[in-house]
Amino acid sequence: MANRKIVVALGGNAILSSDPSAKAQQEALVETAKHLVKLIKNGDDLIITHGNGPQVGNLLLQHLAADSEKNPAFPLDSLVAMTEGSIGFWLQNALQNALLDEGIEKDVASVVTQVVVDKNDPAFVNLSKPIGPFYSEEEEAKVEAEKSGATFKEDAGRGWRKVVASPKPVDIKEIETIRTLLNAGQVVVAAGGGGIPVIKEDNGHLAGVEAVIDKDFASQRLAELVEADLFIVLTGVDYVFVNYNKPDQAKLEHVNVAQLEEYIKQDQFAPGSMLPKVEAAIAFVNGRPEGKAVITSLENLGALIESESGTIIEKE
Repeated sequence: MANRKIVVALGGNAILSSDPSAKAQQEALVETAKHLVKLIKNGDDLIITHGNGPQVGNLLLQHLAADSEKNPAFPLDSLVAMTEGSIGFWLQNALQNALLDEGIEKDVASVVTQVVVDKNDPAFVNLSKPIGPFYSEEEEAKVEAEKSGATFKEDAGRGWRKVVASPKPVDIKEIETIRTLLNAGQVVVAAGGGGIPVIKEDNGHLAGVEAVIDKDFASQRLAELVEADLFIVLTGVDYVFVNYNKPDQAKLEHVNVAQLEEYIKQDQFAPGSMLPKVEAAIAFVNGRPEGKAVITSLENLGALIESESGTIIEKE
């Protein structure tokens, strides 16, 4: 079935391997683009989102290392915007070249995307998302906290890290721009890294905030708003599994919301890994019951087109 509207959420492993250089990330995206072009060849209209966790972490370290009165470090919302721009360029370039190689005439556009969050979201009180460098001593973290006003927490026995809010996405400011590009037949890269978190002030103005939005939830909100037929969440495995890495491990092929919610109650999916992907897939099909969500790997996209390979999630 061609000419579907598809939102594809790229996992971080599609961009960054062990080498964090710009060149290595660009090379990884050349391979990624070859897989994504299969959907475009199939006649589908595509919006691509991506993570930026490692990239924004590295950029934050660079800014902190050079931080001075004359060259102050940028706040997190600006760093998210910078990585949206750089990864957007790499992806745009790789896709344009892949389309050229396939003889397909299509433009690719990256949209620096502001994602609106609720300023009263409890995430702004319960800071939970660790970012930036590890501090080995509590004292070091205290000094840093006094200097910057940030909150630091101990992170799984590995040291102290700055924590920021991870609020849920409410709206996407540039949604009409994204729809216009999609309707004009362009491939769109949007909501990179979950988008730039902004809150609506009392006067209606938008203001950036120190937060990180989960990219799977931002991608799901985007997929709902453009009324996508298919929401594909890419990860490191071809299927979602229950009893993962146990003798009775079983792959999920076709599954509905009720079944997945039962597996969540059984703690089948790892928090911070597979769980947010499953929750985003559920939220999408709940919000758009005529749509489907798929969780699979980048390498399995060809098989998904040919035989619906991967974990297919439907409302009923």
